[in-house]
Amino acid sequence: MNGNSEQTQAGPGSEPGPFRAVLTPHRSLGRRGFRALMIALGGIGLVTGLLFLSLGAWPVLGFFSLDVLIVYVAFRLNYRSGRLYEVLDLTPASLVLTRVHPSGRQERFDCNPYWARVNLREWPDGRTALSIVSRGTELAFGAFLTDDERRDLASALREALLEARGGARI
Repeated sequence: MNGNSEQTQAGPGSEPGPFRAVLTPHRSLGRRGFRALMIALGGIGLVTGLLFLSLGAWPVLGFFSLDVLIVYVAFRLNYRSGRLYEVLDLTPASLVLTRVHPSGRQERFDCNPYWARVNLREWPDGRTALSIVSRGTELAFGAFLTDDERRDLASALREALLEARGGARI
């Protein structure tokens, strides 16, 4: 899984304990990098715009300002969507997937781990989709993870489900 996800599980040989995975979207540009990028874009836009203004092409200054504003808004929206996260909690009694949206709204999927199955769908080009299936209900999750992260999570969750069931395969 990515650097922004955590996973805990009981050690080998111990009583089946809780499995918890917190899944968060990866953002490659941090707050400091965003600030530096905006300062650089604003500076370049201002200097170039002032040059065009001195040449009499004053509308260019407005267009450079508009470009910087559009980049700023796009990044702010991207960071807002990055506040989405999902939490998988597994105990021998229940499997709970909680999805918390950027607005704070929560979705919760609760099922018995004995009836739960991890479904990892793989396409020939390497793309994957991950879901939990229980008693005819299927819930997709981890859409923001990379394909390799989904494969790793599916494997870890399958093992944790097997332990939660006491080793019983379904």
